[in-house]
Amino acid sequence: MSHTTVHRPRWRLGAIVLAAITALTAGFIGAVSAQAAQGCQVDYEVTGQWPEGFTADVTVTNLGDPIDGWDLEWVWLEGQHVTQAWNATFATTAEQVNFANLGYNAEIASGSSVSFGFNGYWAGVNTNPTEFRLNGRVCDGSVGEPTTPPTSPPPTGSAA
Repeated sequence: MSHTTVHRPRWRLGAIVLAAITALTAGFIGAVSAQAAQGCQVDYEVTGQWPEGFTADVTVTNLGDPIDGWDLEWVWLEGQHVTQAWNATFATTAEQVNFANLGYNAEIASGSSVSFGFNGYWAGVNTNPTEFRLNGRVCDGSVGEPTTPPTSPPPTGSAA
């Protein structure tokens, strides 16, 4: 048996193993990078208003893949705030308000909507929000790949 004959089977086996590893790795990378398409539309409507108070209804329509758990946020620049809500929980911090699902309305199928309402307080001007974010992504009626929230750079300097 010649030297070439002995190394040829090893070379073929090595090529087969390398091809198998490459195929498996590509499959895993493809599976990890596959993400759900996201998209939504928000209808915000003030349905009643009186001096220093108002009622509003909000409908979130899912234009992307199904959602299981949602958080809708916006900013009010005129100092409004929520005093009571139904069909969602709410939290406010300065000008930002967040509404989140309850157990029974956490899922929004593709093409479906979820609605909630609230009473709020205003003084001066009661302007509608201009930008909404659903689970961190701008809700502007378009559908696209998910966005990754920005990460803060690590702190600089040394610990004493």
